[in-house]
Amino acid sequence: MRLQAHGFSPDVVVVHPGWGEGLFLREVFPNARHVHYCEYFYHADGGDVGFDPEFPVSFDDRLRVVARNSTQLLGLVQCDAGISPTLWQRARYPAEFQAKIRVLHEGVDSRRLRPDPQAVLEANSRTFCAAEEIVTFVARNLEPYRGFHSFMRMLPALLAMRPAAQVLIVGGDDVSYGSRLPAGESYRQKYSAEIDGQVDWSRIHFLGKLPYDRYIKVLQVSSAHVYLTCPFVLSWSMLEAMASGCLVIGAATPPVQELIVDGENGLLVDFFDPDGIAQTVAAALADPQRVAPLRQRAREQVQRHYDLQSVCLPAWIDFLSAAE
Repeated sequence: MRLQAHGFSPDVVVVHPGWGEGLFLREVFPNARHVHYCEYFYHADGGDVGFDPEFPVSFDDRLRVVARNSTQLLGLVQCDAGISPTLWQRARYPAEFQAKIRVLHEGVDSRRLRPDPQAVLEANSRTFCAAEEIVTFVARNLEPYRGFHSFMRMLPALLAMRPAAQVLIVGGDDVSYGSRLPAGESYRQKYSAEIDGQVDWSRIHFLGKLPYDRYIKVLQVSSAHVYLTCPFVLSWSMLEAMASGCLVIGAATPPVQELIVDGENGLLVDFFDPDGIAQTVAAALADPQRVAPLRQRAREQVQRHYDLQSVCLPAWIDFLSAAE
C-alpha cells in the first residue's frame, strides 16, 4: 500500500501464493496482471506425505496437509494465470484449475554449468579431479525428503565394491522439508552414526553449503551424481547436474521420471533399496565409457528444454509481456 501511495502501478505482479502472500494484492493493484507461482499442491496421498513408511503420518497430519492448500485455492480464484515449473507439479493441482496454469521452468544456465574434464576441487585438505571415481550428493539440507538416509545406507556396500571411490556430500544440517529431530540433532549425525564402523570415513567428505562456483566444481568432478527425492518439488540441482554433464542416478519417483529415462539420459533406482542403489552406482563407476552417452544426452536435454538464455528466459518474457 505504501508503494501504491507513492504512485507505483505495476503491469504484472508475480507472487508465490503458498502462505497467503498474494491474497490481497489484487485489491491493492487492481489493474495489474496477477501471476501465481504454483509450486506444489499438497495431498494426503500420492505425494510426499506418507511416501516413506519410516516416517508415518497421523490423521491430524493428513488434516493439516489438506488445510495447507487453502491460501493457494483462494489465490487460484483471484489470479489471472499460474506457472508451474514441471508437468508433474502442475498435475498436483485440482483438475478444474490446471488449464489456468502454464508449465514453464525458470531455467538453468548451461553456459555456466558445463562439463570440464580438467576441473579440480580443493576441499577438506585434498584435491579432487574429474579423473577420479567421485560420487556426489547434493541437497540444500541433508534430510530424508531428499533421500539422504537411503544414500548413507548404500555407502558401506558401495565403498566395499569400489575401493578407489570418494564421496562428496553437499548440504547443510538444517531441515527444509519434513519433520525435525529433537533439538540439537541433525540427520547427518543420525545416519552417520547408523553406518559408523562400516565405512572408511576418510573417503566420505561432508562439504556443507558451498558458494556457487565451488558447487559447480563438485558437479564437474562427479563420476556419478545420486539424486534421491520423494514425490515432491524437483530440485534445481538435478537439472544443474544434467547441464554439467553428470551421470544422474535418480530415484524412480514422478518428478525425476519426468526428465530422466532409465538408460537413455540417466539411471533410475528404487528410493528404498540402498543395496540396489549401491550396485547401480558401482556398475556405472566400473564402466565410464558405457554411461558417457547418457551424460551427453542429459546435457543436451537441458540445453534443448531448460536452458536459461535460449529457452526459459525468452518464454518467461513472452509470457509476462502477453496481453490479457
